[in-house]
Amino acid sequence: MTDLTPMPALGRAAVSPLRAGALTISVNEAVALAGLALRRGAVPPASMGLVLPGPGGWCAGQGVAAFWTGPGQWMIEAEGRAAEDVARELKTRHPDCSVTEQTDGWVAFEIVSVAGGAPIVRLMEKLVNVDAAGFGPGCATRTGLEHMSVFVIRRAEDRLAIIGMRTLAGSLWHAIETAAMRLQEEPA
Repeated sequence: MTDLTPMPALGRAAVSPLRAGALTISVNEAVALAGLALRRGAVPPASMGLVLPGPGGWCAGQGVAAFWTGPGQWMIEAEGRAAEDVARELKTRHPDCSVTEQTDGWVAFEIVSVAGGAPIVRLMEKLVNVDAAGFGPGCATRTGLEHMSVFVIRRAEDRLAIIGMRTLAGSLWHAIETAAMRLQEEPA
């Protein structure tokens, strides 16, 4: 069996979570990612127990989640399964769909607030061109963050994920860290 364990995104085996005020930022090295696309005329399948979300949506189930990436296209997240071949499992379950392995191409940063949603909204206002106040739990979009293209997912009122290209992991970490540290210096 082939070892599918991805290289650490930031080049270090373990990156300690960053604490900045009410926010904790960490790299999620354990999530597997796979693209799922409908072929012409196909109907969206229930993927691994999920009803796939529509435009701007994200939904979670038992150990899996999905977000809309374009017409007839989704990214499937499988938590704790980065070393497994989740794409093969999806292809077996949905042979009429196109499936691509994405785990090694992306890095996921998870941001958690211990003070509710306000720090998440303030961070989003610094980082991305998204209406943060209207971007509630279950929303997902692709947008720019500095010079990079990222997916932003509001997992819960107090949780945000930023998924970007793995080759830009260091730049993404720096941008998120800088914005979070600046928030500590500003009045709430």
